Amino acid sequence: MAHGKETPRQKMIGMMYLVLTALLALNVSTSVLDAFKIIDEGLSKTQNTLYFKIQEVYSRFEQQAQINPGKVTDWKDKAYEVRQRADTLHKQLQDLKLLVLREAEKSNYEAIFDENGELLRDEVKSVIDYDTPKRIMIGSELNANSRATKLKKEINEYREFLLSFVPEENTKLRESIESSLETDQPAEKGGAIKSREETSWELHKFGHSPMMGFVAIMSSLQINVRNAESEVINYLYSRIDEGAIKFNELEATVIPNTNYVIRGNKYTAQVFVAARDTTSDPVVYATESSNPYKEIRDERGKVIDYQRRDDLPYKTLPIKGGKAIYELTGTGIGPREWGGIIEILGPSGPIRRPFKQAYQVAESNVVVSPTKMNVFYYGVDNPVDISVAGIPADRISAINTNGVIIPRKGSWIVNPKRPGFSTIRVFAEFDGQKKEVGFKEFRVKTVPDPVAMVADRKGGGIEKNLLMAATGVQAVMENFDFDLSFRVTEFTVLVVIQGFVTPASSNSARFTPKQKELIGALSKGAPLFIQDIKAVGPDGTVRPLNTISFKIN
Repeated sequence: MAHGKETPRQKMIGMMYLVLTALLALNVSTSVLDAFKIIDEGLSKTQNTLYFKIQEVYSRFEQQAQINPGKVTDWKDKAYEVRQRADTLHKQLQDLKLLVLREAEKSNYEAIFDENGELLRDEVKSVIDYDTPKRIMIGSELNANSRATKLKKEINEYREFLLSFVPEENTKLRESIESSLETDQPAEKGGAIKSREETSWELHKFGHSPMMGFVAIMSSLQINVRNAESEVINYLYSRIDEGAIKFNELEATVIPNTNYVIRGNKYTAQVFVAARDTTSDPVVYATESSNPYKEIRDERGKVIDYQRRDDLPYKTLPIKGGKAIYELTGTGIGPREWGGIIEILGPSGPIRRPFKQAYQVAESNVVVSPTKMNVFYYGVDNPVDISVAGIPADRISAINTNGVIIPRKGSWIVNPKRPGFSTIRVFAEFDGQKKEVGFKEFRVKTVPDPVAMVADRKGGGIEKNLLMAATGVQAVMENFDFDLSFRVTEFTVLVVIQGFVTPASSNSARFTPKQKELIGALSKGAPLFIQDIKAVGPDGTVRPLNTISFKIN
């Protein structure tokens, strides 16, 4: 409207354009913009968590390379190539994000970051700016010089670079990488490809989003870069020969046949290292003592080695299949302690690790063993088998220092009161009198959180028809031996349709008709977030579960 003298008609058209722009701005509700901010904040936290997990893998590469460079260096070098490419693309995405924010915020740009450089989303004033993201990323028209086109090319090259490390037969990993870094043109409902001008990948991502939607999209792309990096470096790490001894993690292992010995019987224990070199057996020195070794410390007081004590008699244990066998006949009744030094040849000389064990010599043998696992769980029935050699079951009783223990159908059920530790003390009746014959301590843990799933999937790429066929959200106990279940009580579905975030909540485990309608409206490549998931366990506590992030295949 400021191009010199204008006709009344031109002035009227310009005024109508301003009014239309204002109306469009009013149509963007505060809740939608807040949803964009919430999504980007969640993506930022996920990105930080993923980054630190990735750094742990690189640290393990460093540790293994120091131990056995001949076997590790090649895989480590490949992993560091992945790191360099991932960091470069991640920085490129960050630079583009900041460029668009700088162009939109102008003089307010410095105020939208805190002293640590973190984005203060509530301070962004251009939240409904549709023009700047498209102008910077697309330009006046989409062409080879558009930043979005160049970014798509970089993502494609990064994807092919990662796939070069994964063999063709590993289809699952390859499909996961291709899904995370997909840049194909979106399709209409029914699978038909839309026109390039209307819905190319570039325009789909950057042509119709307000500023906070653009920021969230860039954060999502950064997570995809890191996620693909994580999958490939974990695959490369798995290729390292795990048969090599990890000397910096070497631990002595002692497995006794029992911790209670009937007088006159033998106490037997196996002493070995968890990982060993089949060409070199360990040497194990053992003695009876409550302090069976001495520590060698440096000038700063740090333990650097272990040695045998000069005042104790040691015997060298025989080795069978890499394991040392320790045998001693239980004579005097009461507690006994023993231990020693296990020594194995490392790359730079002998490596020594100490071990210590204790056992009880008693008149009779008591066995207390959980039938599920070696821990008790708070809030559920923990079955335990208890027996005492030579004593009928009706003459055995037990108490629990943390909670209750009751007999049930030939076994026992333990219900701990709180997490921590629980000691089961066993009593047997001899000549009409109860005597304590043994005890065993168990760890008490809370039941782990279940994993939120839809159609048995925790996230990633998913077919739309599979989502539509699913009834709702499941709370699944993974790798847990107890037969118990959690009930999902609520969750929220967030979808992004034409640049707008639309939430819909459910107060049960099932998808509501509104949520089904939103899912049905998604096109290929569209994200779907299921968050604020809560589930109730058998102990009555409400657990917040993980967010599920899907991308429609």
